[in-house]
Amino acid sequence: MAGQLFEPEEPAPAGAAVDPDAPLAARMRPHTLDEVVGQDHVLGEGSALRSAIEHGRPFSMVLYGPPGTGKTTLARIVATAADAAFEELSAVQAGTAEVKGVLDRARERKRGGRATIFFLDEIHRFNKAQQDRLLPAVEEGLVTLIGATTENPYFEVNSALLSRSQIIELRALTDDDVEALLRRALERGELGDLVVDDEALAFLAARSGGDARTALGALELAADTVAQHVTLEVAEDAIQRRAIRYDRAGDQHYDTISAWIKATRGSDPDASLYYLAVMLEGGEDARFIARRMVILASEDIGNADPQALVVAIAAADAVEHVGMPEAVHALSQAAIYLSLAPKSNAAYKAIGRARAHVREHGAQLPPDPVRSAAYPGAEQLGRGQGYDYPHDHPGHVSPMELMPPGLEGVRFYEPDEAEADLAARLEEIRRARGRSGS
Repeated sequence: MAGQLFEPEEPAPAGAAVDPDAPLAARMRPHTLDEVVGQDHVLGEGSALRSAIEHGRPFSMVLYGPPGTGKTTLARIVATAADAAFEELSAVQAGTAEVKGVLDRARERKRGGRATIFFLDEIHRFNKAQQDRLLPAVEEGLVTLIGATTENPYFEVNSALLSRSQIIELRALTDDDVEALLRRALERGELGDLVVDDEALAFLAARSGGDARTALGALELAADTVAQHVTLEVAEDAIQRRAIRYDRAGDQHYDTISAWIKATRGSDPDASLYYLAVMLEGGEDARFIARRMVILASEDIGNADPQALVVAIAAADAVEHVGMPEAVHALSQAAIYLSLAPKSNAAYKAIGRARAHVREHGAQLPPDPVRSAAYPGAEQLGRGQGYDYPHDHPGHVSPMELMPPGLEGVRFYEPDEAEADLAARLEEIRRARGRSGS
């Protein structure tokens, strides 16, 4: 601004050379599409984002995904391809003054015919008023806004701003993607003549959680720890977590979930939590664990504590709607509840007996009074005739026979000692229906 002793410093070009003393993750940041690893679902041939980059025609967008998936990298590549200035702020530290400075510089550039890419990291940290202030700049094309967030933008970003942007969801990198980046760093000589064992590379990739920065940072730390050779033990120390030898497609997968089921069925919360931790640390799919919790809640607890099924389903919902790693707390809560809940497999055995009976004897037709009378001609066939409505009786219980002819008196459900209240209720109902002791 005229009259100031020092003009605001123009930001460095998006593709500027990186300081050789910068952290490894910064030195390894891709500068072109060809260097990007992963995100094929949004960078495939013909995709909107790839076309925007290849033709140098950027559009406002919100990049949504876990840490270390390339949000900043893609924003820089967009700016480089468009020959645009790259302005970067974090919504955690930036305020009105910083945003105004970006927009003022963008306005000056626009007069000179140059575009500005405004990359706003953690855009969800801006409140509604702050986000609203960006709208005019986006609408008039003063800047191309690229927001980045790890939170769902549909919940955290103003709808007005979203309507002027395209949501692009990035996915956590696969273990193979991360390992490829680590090997690229070694092949480029970024760490000198360092030798890294294959199992150490695989471990760092697997334990990074799909975050390239985490993996590269751990590799650099490992390189600082030893002179020439990084073993699995060195890698473990660098990432501050022990390697979990857990084959998600092999014996450990089946053995550990089996041990978790038996520990939980056996009412040992500590053992249940231990095997849950082994699975989580080994990278087991949290949805698989949640499904087993739902099954166990009915199979091994059942009506001894019907709330167990509610807790298990809530944990499964948390996995779907919250995601990892935060959903680990819901899984822990459910594991403890299921372990301490009273156990009963009466429901499991009851349906087993009923299905076995049907397989052996076939499916018998229900009595006419309980068959459907909701279609034309049903009355002529006698359907629904003589149905005794339970709510017309004291206690809402009718003595009418509901089993098919020939199956009167057949019993499948036998409540056990953990279902004492249900057993008492069942006996009361049977007496009211004239079937006590049958």
